Amino acid sequence: MIFAEKLKAERKKQGWSQEELAAKLFVSRQSVSKWENGQNYPNIEVIIHISDLFGLTIDELLRSDEELTKKVIKDSKKLAYPRLKEMFDVLFMIGVVLLVIKLGVLLLNKVTPLDLTLVGGKFLWNFGPLVLMVGGGIGSGILKEIYKKD
Repeated sequence: MIFAEKLKAERKKQGWSQEELAAKLFVSRQSVSKWENGQNYPNIEVIIHISDLFGLTIDELLRSDEELTKKVIKDSKKLAYPRLKEMFDVLFMIGVVLLVIKLGVLLLNKVTPLDLTLVGGKFLWNFGPLVLMVGGGIGSGILKEIYKKD
């Protein structure tokens, strides 16, 4: 049984109108109608709410309809993308901050009588910012290509 048929059957089993189900799901009656006619699908949050309302597992709802399953997988990837992208952006920014600190210390040592030293050694300060910025940039680019295909 596909999702549309299952939703309609479960709604009728409960004795609810489309309007009543819509109110319980905080959506419009037209949305419920489109789902029941197979014209559209709900998002994952609504699917979870439907699962709770009817006492069905999400698996029972998704496995019945291959197209809905694909939509949920695609939606979940889109939810994961910003978090991963944010992580790579943070790595890049840490690299930029370390580079700015290094350049600031070098500039201060040149123009003032101060002799500041960077804790951690030359290797960290010479290659750390580079590795972080390149790694963050490459990771972000790879993610962009992966999610462009979907």
